[in-house]
Amino acid sequence: MRIHFNDEPMQCPDNLTLAMLLEQLSLLKPGVALAINQRIVPREQWENHLLNDGNQIVLFQAIAGG
Repeated sequence: MRIHFNDEPMQCPDNLTLAMLLEQLSLLKPGVALAINQRIVPREQWENHLLNDGNQIVLFQAIAGG
């Protein structure tokens, strides 16, 4: 299946969850948030959220500041 991750096209296997994708990319760490097709997916759902062909995924990194 093909997805877009931070505007970059990617090929990935079927039955892939968000958590599995982030683990493969070494991005499964504290302080990140994800949106799929412009909708935030709560972190507690990442383990069970299956990706679909054509998903647009955006990763956000929390930044401290004032």
